Amino acid sequence: MDDAGLIARPVVDVSQDGRGTFITLTGEIDVSASGDLADAVAQAEKASRRTSVDASGITFMDSSGIALLARLATRTPGPLRVIDPPEVVRFLLDVTRIGDMVEIVEGGAPDPDTEPFSAA
Repeated sequence: MDDAGLIARPVVDVSQDGRGTFITLTGEIDVSASGDLADAVAQAEKASRRTSVDASGITFMDSSGIALLARLATRTPGPLRVIDPPEVVRFLLDVTRIGDMVEIVEGGAPDPDTEPFSAA
């Protein structure tokens, strides 16, 4: 919930450039976002480049969100980067062991000059 006591609507934003696919997840990532999550996976698969997920704005995540991360980790060149995951996401990554398949990045998005998105 946000400061006004309202449920934080899930937002799934996908962008791409020459370095890779960047997915930003915001709010409560749950079954109500499943269509947007499936679209994000499809776009990342089609681009066939390294994918990064900005998780810093997630306030809640259920199995729909964890399934997104698992699909991205196994279907895109990797490893998948998960940027600034909050505690709720870290817990799910640990419990499901998907955390073993991803690279956690602290402190924001990687510097494109020193850490390219594209797989080697």
